[in-house]
Amino acid sequence: VHCRLSKEFSSASSTTTVGTVTSRVTRNGDAVMEKDLLNHEDLAGDRGMIDDIFDETYREKEGPKPPMRYVWRNIILMSLLHLGGIFGLTLIPSAKIQTLAWAVLCFLVSALGITAGSHRLWSHRSYKATLPLRIFLTIANSMAFQNDIYEWVRDHRVHHKFSETDADPHNAMRGFFFSHIGWLLVRKHPDVIEKGQKLDLSDIKADKVVMFQRRYYKPSVVLLCFTLPTVVPWYFWDESIVISFFIPAILRYTIGLNATWLVNSAAHMFGNRPYDQHINPRENPLVSLGALGEGFHNYHHTFPYDYSTSEFGWRFNITTAFIDLMCLLGLASDRKKVSKEVILARKMRTGDGSHKSG
Repeated sequence: VHCRLSKEFSSASSTTTVGTVTSRVTRNGDAVMEKDLLNHEDLAGDRGMIDDIFDETYREKEGPKPPMRYVWRNIILMSLLHLGGIFGLTLIPSAKIQTLAWAVLCFLVSALGITAGSHRLWSHRSYKATLPLRIFLTIANSMAFQNDIYEWVRDHRVHHKFSETDADPHNAMRGFFFSHIGWLLVRKHPDVIEKGQKLDLSDIKADKVVMFQRRYYKPSVVLLCFTLPTVVPWYFWDESIVISFFIPAILRYTIGLNATWLVNSAAHMFGNRPYDQHINPRENPLVSLGALGEGFHNYHHTFPYDYSTSEFGWRFNITTAFIDLMCLLGLASDRKKVSKEVILARKMRTGDGSHKSG
């Protein structure tokens, strides 16, 4: 099976080498820094996009911040969901082992719909997927219920392009609670909406699978996030309907949401910064365990085009193992990977020195 690992962001041995390296002053929220930048045109290369690369020209508007407007529907629904999740925890001792195994399987599948799907495939275009794999990841994404792929990609590209500024949907400079869940409980900052509307999402609009999901997203969520996880244990091994609903559906969904949110909150606040000490995202192995490999966040924001979001392969990174397996089976190809030489050079230039001690 032909499974190419593309290293166009490497040095001499790469298929497409990195271009000019320049040094300039950039702004990330309130922090002004000196930062080495790869030539964006070369860096975009085979992906054909730069909308997930930090925009150093953005400046926050002067003057008072717009008033915070609460979305009470979301506040009520999220409160009820987490109460349901807590109730689901109390039911675990009464659940059959098959039900618990099914809940874990639903968690893994739905998580891959986010990590391998809306994140690494569609947001960053860090590898290519065949139609059957794209269909599977879309189904898994609906099971995850974290907004449809189109909306998820738009918000995530804005997050990378304007990280830790008013235009970042879950700006970690506004505190742990806001970046974790609070951003979903209030109206978006006007800059988030403005910048999101200006992104080039033509690649997402051209994907018929993504647009089909967007058209039928609500019924797909009802079926895949709640109905299917509930019906399987109730029908096939006679689990009680209450346990079937509150563990594989509600508790699993609640844990999945918080695992993803920890990437926005904990992985932006706790951990070391071996690749770029001038940006907020950190390396957080605990988040990687819960989010299937998405906690290597200092690396990811430094090299957002790397399909693995880490230099360590499968270590704490189930999503990378999944993509590699799909590539071996001929369902994925053209994985983008940064060379060890480029990684080491970046550590030496802008890292916090923590890589020296491992």
